[in-house]
Amino acid sequence: MTNRNPISRREYLAANTVMLGCLPLLPALASARSSDSRLVRLSLNENPMGPSKNAKDEVRKEMELMCRYPDRVDLLTETIAAREQVANGQIVLGEILAPLGLHLALTSPVGSEFLYSAPGYTALIDAVAPGGGTTVAIPLNDRLENDLPAISARVSAQTRAVYIVNPHNPSGTVSQRDTFLEFVREVSKRTTVIVDEAYLEFEPDFQQRTAVGLTRAGDNVIVFRTFSKIYGLAGMAIGYAVAPKAYAGTLKRAGMGATTGLDRFAIAAALGSLQDAEYVSSIRRQVTAEREKWHRLLDRLNVRHSDSRGNFVFFDAGRPQVAFSADLRSKGVDIGRGFAPLDNWARISLGLPSENDIARNAVADLLR
Repeated sequence: MTNRNPISRREYLAANTVMLGCLPLLPALASARSSDSRLVRLSLNENPMGPSKNAKDEVRKEMELMCRYPDRVDLLTETIAAREQVANGQIVLGEILAPLGLHLALTSPVGSEFLYSAPGYTALIDAVAPGGGTTVAIPLNDRLENDLPAISARVSAQTRAVYIVNPHNPSGTVSQRDTFLEFVREVSKRTTVIVDEAYLEFEPDFQQRTAVGLTRAGDNVIVFRTFSKIYGLAGMAIGYAVAPKAYAGTLKRAGMGATTGLDRFAIAAALGSLQDAEYVSSIRRQVTAEREKWHRLLDRLNVRHSDSRGNFVFFDAGRPQVAFSADLRSKGVDIGRGFAPLDNWARISLGLPSENDIARNAVADLLR
């Protein structure tokens, strides 16, 4: 739905660009925070196994320098660029999805369309309406995957960008590799494609699945990654985008990736994380093992579920999610919000093995 009173371009350009990094927290995120420490919180797709030792060691080294502004921004940029095999200028640091959505809406004709899969993660989409954009929700297909043909068919001259999450959130499904990359390549000829790969590194072959190769080849594709998921740095709010060089320059001039918006400890933790490949492999193995326990339980209970490949599961609870969530909460497990229009479906994040045992027992009691 379009905001009928968007702020003007003049107001936007006159404002301090730091505002782009200071959008309000999503209500769903705020409401998911529980004040009851006794609850097992499995609502935000965090990695409770924590960051790597390397990340923690790097943060400790920075403790005596907390009075100083960040000074390793260039090193982190160079490290990421080398990893993604792109030029340094193509990396935009930060959790930039919301600022990116607002920027694109503000620099496009009022009413420009932004396509996304529904239900879905909407940080970028929620930021579009204040800038005068129109969001267009494309339902998931019957396998709860991004409906690539439907999205492609809906792209028009009014489409400013397509935002697609792969693996998807909340379903966790991942699109078939070749089909997905061909879809992104084709659609990027008509509009900007933003691929959110927050969960892709939970896939062992993520390097073959990533859309970064298309960006590297010069296609109109922006790929977003975060350190909040597999790297266990949700409390640090650090991520990055890989963008075409000219596009990245435009985003930086709009204030994204500015040193003033970055945190010294987050930079240190990200650098430490990227040096620890074995940590990522270990987390991937642990997450896969815990996820498979969930899927075996759901199969045993004859409960329909998605083929989730992230650090969460998604299933049909057979009753309104609001009621199911309340029942779980009474058993000491917080799973957070629902995802309309799949009102009977519940998403449960993977916690520590002991927490997952508690949650599975509670779910089994409710679904038997």
